Amino acid sequence: MRNGMIGRIGAMTLGLTLLAGGALAQGTGHNHDHGHDHAHGHSHNHGDERIYKGYFEDAQVQDRPLSDWQGDWKSVYPLLQDGSLDPVMAHKAEHGDKTAEAYRAYYETGYKTDVDRIEIAGDTVTFISGDTVARGTYAADGHEILTYAKGNRGVRYVFRKVSGDEAAPGYIQFSDHRIAPAKSDHYHLYWGDDRKALLEEVTNWPTYYPNALSAEQIADEMMAH
Repeated sequence: MRNGMIGRIGAMTLGLTLLAGGALAQGTGHNHDHGHDHAHGHSHNHGDERIYKGYFEDAQVQDRPLSDWQGDWKSVYPLLQDGSLDPVMAHKAEHGDKTAEAYRAYYETGYKTDVDRIEIAGDTVTFISGDTVARGTYAADGHEILTYAKGNRGVRYVFRKVSGDEAAPGYIQFSDHRIAPAKSDHYHLYWGDDRKALLEEVTNWPTYYPNALSAEQIADEMMAH
């Protein structure tokens, strides 16, 4: 995701590209707005609001299994493009320090991706972009704690491809504002073939919600927090 794009996951065959904005170095230039600015309807079962906002001790962080992200997920980027999330942007403008247009531009960069859906079953992750599909088997590869410019932190849960299609990315990294095992209700996903470079991506964070949810339900969840 560096220099506007990192690793074409399947440039050789499938062309599933992860479109991104310019990457910023870890710990610089990122206020992590999407960590506590967009909203979520979940309760914070593994800590108080401080953990959710990125304030926690290293000792509180636990490893998590891929099963935390099991399911059929869809990108919210098309919903931003078709206007379904306009009420969310207006809501943010009412309560935040930017205009609705400025928030939309921020999320345009954040949500941007070609991967419309992701299916996770067992240790298999399937990336779907239109009619093209890339599938891989993934194993846990630890977690990384990142510190942002504002002083808050986030945890990336890393999984490494052990087999599967050449077009499937070598690494995937989940971020969902949790730091211990819990079923995720939405997440940001980073992927590519360079584990370290992915950790430096802080401006593009493709975001996925359950495929079963309607656009209105997703918007409601985003505004409920």
